[in-house]
Amino acid sequence: MIQSLSPALSSVVLFRSVAHGEVLSRLNAFLQSIDSSDKNEKTKKYCDFVSALYANGCDLGEYIEDALRCDDNVFVRLFASGKAIPSVMQKCFEREMEIFSSLTDYSSSQLLSCAGLHTDLPAFENTKKDFFAIISENLKNSHKFGYGVYARFGMFRVGTKGELLPVLSPDPITLKSLVGYDIERKKVLDNTKALLEGKPAANALLCGDAGTGKSSTVKAVANELRSEGIRLIELRKDQLSLLPEIMGEIAENPLKFILFIDDLSFSAEDDGFAALKAVLEGSAAAKTPNAVIYATSNRRHIIKETFSSRDGDEIHMRDSIEEQISLSARFGLTVLFAKPNKDLYLKIVSSLAAERGIEIDEGLLFQRAEAFALSKGGRSARTAGQFVDSLLTQEF
Repeated sequence: MIQSLSPALSSVVLFRSVAHGEVLSRLNAFLQSIDSSDKNEKTKKYCDFVSALYANGCDLGEYIEDALRCDDNVFVRLFASGKAIPSVMQKCFEREMEIFSSLTDYSSSQLLSCAGLHTDLPAFENTKKDFFAIISENLKNSHKFGYGVYARFGMFRVGTKGELLPVLSPDPITLKSLVGYDIERKKVLDNTKALLEGKPAANALLCGDAGTGKSSTVKAVANELRSEGIRLIELRKDQLSLLPEIMGEIAENPLKFILFIDDLSFSAEDDGFAALKAVLEGSAAAKTPNAVIYATSNRRHIIKETFSSRDGDEIHMRDSIEEQISLSARFGLTVLFAKPNKDLYLKIVSSLAAERGIEIDEGLLFQRAEAFALSKGGRSARTAGQFVDSLLTQEF
């Protein structure tokens, strides 16, 4: 019965943030007003609810399903971590799924009729759902789907206070869109698949010339394997001291994580050096089995070493220098992205031009591509992309 929906919705405990969210709280306010004689007030509350729902799609059942899938609560965390769930909590979960399912039993016209309102008010769709079956299945596959914010987003960054924030407009790049470096990319892909499968996976250093697609490779691999349970967290070099905290945050999460540090290099005095070294060496305070570190660098040895750094008054200077330049050796996997030769560069240009629908004589295309590379100081995948982009504004 429709009148029983409001007290039931108000009694939700585990998924309380869903019940008290903007959409369902407005629905509840309308439900509470159904028996009121004030039609203007009921109309306002109904329209408040529909307005909030429209901002999240037009289907109440679909909205509730998405909200439940992405909720983060004690029941979800216990289930995802494989810990025992108290019987009272399990019964509470079953009851709440029944309550949410009951909300999908009624159409907009039925709610309006029950409230004594005209059925020509704005309508909404409502797909009937069995949330006990849906959410139970989702929880069983939380190692792929995730929960909370990790269910909705695939890439994250670290905020100023060390909090993990979703990347709202992530790079959509895919492995299929990348040309060349197939062997190098396969190494990164295979290593990430090993992480997913619970096998030993190495921290990886992608090094080599600028513009060869190192960062694009990491993001493309993350996109490729998102549906299998991979999430990417990008850190700046000045945030490396937060690594132990981030590891602790994700340690019991059933998903697998790539901790991504782009364009990594150090001077000998950098604070982040010690933090990264501790993680790479497997410090108990910083290591978690569901994460790997992927770093990119234009320097094979990461450390910015100068001739003056070889001087100084430290007695064991050679030992200090060796410790600094051997940081790269602590990565279990090193993948070298060398500057492309002419054939590979032109292959990338040709592929990108075809992908963008640019029709131009191949000889002229290659001639201009070579001239563009010369003006940019050399060939690279990035240069190829910049050249093809420049052609989009030209007529042939």
